[in-house]
Amino acid sequence: MGCPLLRSLWSTGRKTFPSYTRTASFKTSPFLLRSFSAAAAAPATSASAAAGSSLDPSLLRNVAVIAHVDHGKTTLMDRLLRQCGADIPHERALDSISLERERGITIASKVTSISWKENELNMVDTPGHADFGGEVERVVGMVEGAILVVDAGEGPLAQTKFVLAKALKYGLRPILLLNKVDRPAVSEERCNEVESLVFDLFANLGASEEQLDFPVLYASAKEGWASSTFTKDPADDERNMSQLLDAIVKYVPPPKACLEAPFTMLVSMMERDFYLGRILTGRVSSGIIRIGDRVHGLRSKEDAAIEKIEEGKVVKLMKKKGTNMVLIDSAGAGDIISMAGLTSPSIGHTVANAEVMTVLPGVDLDPPTISMTFGVNDSPLAGRDGSHLTGGKIGDRLMAESETNLAINVLPGLSESFEVQGRGELQLGILIENMRREGFELSVSPPRVMYKTEKGQKLEPLEEVTIEVNEEHVGLVMEALSHRRAEVLDMGPVPGNIGRTRMSLTCPSRGLVGYRSVFSSDTHGTGFMHRAFLTYAKFRGPLGNVRKGVLVSMGNGMITAHALVGLEARGILFVNPGMETYDGMIIGEHSRDTDLDVNPVRAKELSNMRSANKDENVRLSPPRLMTLEEAIGYVAADELIEVTPKAIRLRKRYLDANKRKLMRNKPKE
Repeated sequence: MGCPLLRSLWSTGRKTFPSYTRTASFKTSPFLLRSFSAAAAAPATSASAAAGSSLDPSLLRNVAVIAHVDHGKTTLMDRLLRQCGADIPHERALDSISLERERGITIASKVTSISWKENELNMVDTPGHADFGGEVERVVGMVEGAILVVDAGEGPLAQTKFVLAKALKYGLRPILLLNKVDRPAVSEERCNEVESLVFDLFANLGASEEQLDFPVLYASAKEGWASSTFTKDPADDERNMSQLLDAIVKYVPPPKACLEAPFTMLVSMMERDFYLGRILTGRVSSGIIRIGDRVHGLRSKEDAAIEKIEEGKVVKLMKKKGTNMVLIDSAGAGDIISMAGLTSPSIGHTVANAEVMTVLPGVDLDPPTISMTFGVNDSPLAGRDGSHLTGGKIGDRLMAESETNLAINVLPGLSESFEVQGRGELQLGILIENMRREGFELSVSPPRVMYKTEKGQKLEPLEEVTIEVNEEHVGLVMEALSHRRAEVLDMGPVPGNIGRTRMSLTCPSRGLVGYRSVFSSDTHGTGFMHRAFLTYAKFRGPLGNVRKGVLVSMGNGMITAHALVGLEARGILFVNPGMETYDGMIIGEHSRDTDLDVNPVRAKELSNMRSANKDENVRLSPPRLMTLEEAIGYVAADELIEVTPKAIRLRKRYLDANKRKLMRNKPKE
C-alpha cells in the first residue's frame, strides 16, 4: 500500500463498504484487482476519476462508432485510445472476449472513455455483423452522436444501411469517416463516389436536412491518422487522430441533462462479477448518483403499471477509462457509468432514487428471425466429455444469456428442451460455442425460420445480400442462389477492380442458412458475401435441391480404415479412422440425393495369409471435418447436432433405422 492513491481508495472502501475491509477480499476479487491495478498504472487519470467524474454535462460527448463488418471500427478505437494516452496492451484492445480475438470480429458492444483537451468522450464500439444488430440497437440510445465508418474502397454495404437506419431513427447526426484511403486503388474520385452513395443512403432512409449536412473526414486507422481533407500521405505533424477528435467535440452535441432532478438511469448493459454481483451500465438520464445512495429498480408491466423490482444501496460506482475500470465517487447526468449494489434489475429496466416512480422509455428491438431447439444430449456417447449435462443446467445458462443479450429469446419446450430465438446462425453458433467451452453437452436442432401470418397470408423474413466475386464464378453463384429463391436487384462491375462483379440480391433467410460454406467453396475463397435483415415479405415457395443425402452409420464402435476405403466412392466422409461411432450417426455426405445406411466399423477378416498390419498401408482422402457453423448450416430437418466440449457430431433425430423409415413414410402436416 505504498501508493498514495491506493491508500485513499483503501480508506474510502473501509468507510463505505465494511464487507470489503478484510485484506483477503481485495486480494481475491479480480474486478477490484483490475480497478486497483488500473489506478496504479495510470495515476493521473485514476486520481481525477477517484475524486469524482466531471459533473458538467457540457464537457461530455457520447459517441457510438458504427460500421459494416471489417470496415475498421475496432482498429480506429485503438488509435483513438493511444492518441489520448491510454496504454494499449495489444491490437484490437477492446475485443476482450476470447472468441472475438480468435475470429477477428466484434461480438459485444464496449464502452470506454477518453479525455481530449478539457472534454471527456464516452466512446461505444459496436459490432458490424448483422447477427449482432441487437448490440447496436440497445446502445445507440445512450449517445448523442455517431461516427459512421465506411471503407473507401468498398463503399456502403448491407450492414452500413442497417446501423445507419438505427442511428437516424434516434435523431443522431453522424460524422462520415472514409477509412482505408491509403490503399492504392482509392483515389479522390472514388472517395467522392462513395460520399455520393452515402448521401443517397441517408436520403433513402429519410434523414432530416441537418442529418444530410454531415461532416466528412478521411482516415487510415491502420496508419493512425485522420484528415478533414483528402490525402494519402499527410505531413508528419498531422499523422494522428487530432482532427477526428476535434470534429467529435465540434459536431456532437453535449447531452441534455438536468443535475437538479432526481437520479434516473436506463440499464443498457449488464455483466456479472463473482464478488460485486450484477454490474449495471447505462447513461445517467438526470440527477447525480453517489456511493451509498438509496436506489431502486423499476420496470413497466404489460398493463402499464410500474413495478418496483428491488431496493438497495449503491455499493460501487465505476467508469471505464481507456482499457481499465476505475472507481469513482459520483457521476452526473449525461455520463455513462457502471454501478453495483442491486441484484435483480436487468437490461431495459430503470434504476432511480427512492422517490421516483416513473420508468424511462425502453429500447425497441427488431424481432428474431430464426430459432433453434437446445436439448439434453441423449446419444450413446453422452456424458463422456462435459460436466453440465442436465436440462436444468442448460435452461439456467440460456436464461442467464437472455438477460444479458436482449436479441435472444428463450422459451421452454417439451422434455427438457428450450427454443432459442435469435437473428442468425452465427449469433446462435457463438452461444453454442461459449456453452461447449464452459463444459456443456447438448443436442441442437437445425435453424428454423420464424414465419408470420398477416391477413391470411404467410410471410417470411427476407435479407438483403451483397456479393462480390470474380467473373468466372458468377454462373455458379447465380445457379446456387436460384435454388434458394433469391432475386437479383442490381449487378455490375466493381469500380477499380477489373474482372470483379458485384451483385445485390434479396433472398429468404431460410435459403441462406448453410450457404456461406458453399459460397466459399464455389468461389475458392476469393468472393465475399454480406447480408442484413430487410423485411418480412410474401412466402416465395419451397427451395430447390440444396443438399445431397447422407451416409448413416449402422454400427457401434471404432471406425476402421478398412471400412472407410470401401465407402470413399460413395461420397464425402466426415470422419477419420479411430473415431467412435454409433447407430444413427452421420459419417459423410452421399453422392446421391437419398440417405444410405453403411457400416464404418467393419474390420478385416484375418487369416494366416492376411495380417492386421496391412491396414497401415491404406491411403484415405482427407475427410471434411465440420466446424460448428458449417454443421449448423448443413443439418436437415430430421437431423441434430451433438455438441460436447471435445467433439461436434451430426446424427439423425431418430437413431433407430426402423423408426426413421416409419417417420419418413408418415404424411407431413
